[in-house]
Amino acid sequence: MRAQSSPSGSTTAEAEAFLAAHPQIEAIDLVLHDSNGIGRGKIIRRAELLSFYNNGRHLPISILGLDICGEDVGETGLIWDQGDADLRAWPIPGTLVPLHNSTPPRAEVLMSLYDLDGQPMTSDPRHALQRQVAALAAEGLFPAGAFELEFFLLSNTRGPDGKVQPAADVLDGRRGPRTDVYSVDRLHGMLPLFTDIYAAAALAGITAETLISEYAPGQYELTLHYRTNILQAADDLIRLKRMVRAQARAHGVTACFMAKPMADHAGSGMHFHVSMQDAAGRNLFVEGDAAGWNPRLLQALGGLRATMGESMLVFAPHANSWRRFADQSYAPVSPTWGVNNRSVALRIPAGDPRARRIEHRPAGVDANPYLVAATVLAGIRHGWQHQIDPGPETTGNGYEAGQAAPEIPADWRQAIEAAKASTFLRQALGEDMHRTFTAVKEAEYRRVMRTVSEVDYDLYLHSV
Repeated sequence: MRAQSSPSGSTTAEAEAFLAAHPQIEAIDLVLHDSNGIGRGKIIRRAELLSFYNNGRHLPISILGLDICGEDVGETGLIWDQGDADLRAWPIPGTLVPLHNSTPPRAEVLMSLYDLDGQPMTSDPRHALQRQVAALAAEGLFPAGAFELEFFLLSNTRGPDGKVQPAADVLDGRRGPRTDVYSVDRLHGMLPLFTDIYAAAALAGITAETLISEYAPGQYELTLHYRTNILQAADDLIRLKRMVRAQARAHGVTACFMAKPMADHAGSGMHFHVSMQDAAGRNLFVEGDAAGWNPRLLQALGGLRATMGESMLVFAPHANSWRRFADQSYAPVSPTWGVNNRSVALRIPAGDPRARRIEHRPAGVDANPYLVAATVLAGIRHGWQHQIDPGPETTGNGYEAGQAAPEIPADWRQAIEAAKASTFLRQALGEDMHRTFTAVKEAEYRRVMRTVSEVDYDLYLHSV
């Protein structure tokens, strides 16, 4: 078969060089991420890799119309409306890497979906982010940023009460049920696991940086190196989740990326640090000679505040996501902004003014980083286009000051309705991605609502 030109920009030379450099690799995971950020695809043998780079790989269009359980959602329009036709997936340049600690030795490559004529498939979340990046580039603007990854390490077995429990240290089996925020000794007990996570990240060209013990038993945080390529920043986060999950499993524990796995403790966020550069690499959020904040920074904050309510489904996409938002739990409950203040939704970190950035805090670790980044970039552009004033800075307790901020949905149902009705979100994600995402969320909402939970039995079985 004659090789076709790759619309993703991938080249066969990349695959040839990889195979020559890694003769031990026997198989390769081809990974595409759906609207929930779940990796879907195939595992191919070594001999098939060049064919993938030459001609792409057919995948059914329905692969992007699946719910959290991997079942078809007909309302996306991606199933029988189009006869579940094949489209073609192509490798994303620079993402072909060996997998650490895999037996037999395997590699991984990310891919995106395209129509057969080479046009981007517009229900692919990565293409939604690429669209926002391209729109900014056309204006001479280039976003930079990085995500933070919070997660829990849990035991593979439930506790006597049937609830999840923190994992014992992989070093010596010691258990510690306390929060132990910033405890270095707590980190030492998991060092064999974290050593493997860092090794896996290094093999993939990802710079995983600071590690801390977070604000709940068994909770940890990894930070990622700031990228001048925002697509690469989202790739880093979504790949690091997969690495953490795989290495945790190899060490006999469970890595949990639920937003709120423990009722009485803080949940896990996915804070997104973002700044904007011009073509010369200058940070456009940095203050000038005049006193006060840079107007570009203020208007970016104004746009993010104004659009947060209708965007919350992107930041909190699941039923469990909404359990994370609670007073004084390090999860924002209103679109406030402030400086060096962790009780607000939009934080300007302290530090070198030349590295001025916005820390966007609403998203849970269960959100899709491609859609989060696309929505945040669109919110910044919205603020600039309409020169939106963000209002006064919140100082002190943002959970109390938030009463004067714009409203956000109170729960998952309201968030779904707000997202469906949002012209802004439709523009931020693109028409097709917006339809796919909201249809999937509606299907998942129906699944949850028709499920009879243990809470129902506990409250009502003998009471009504």
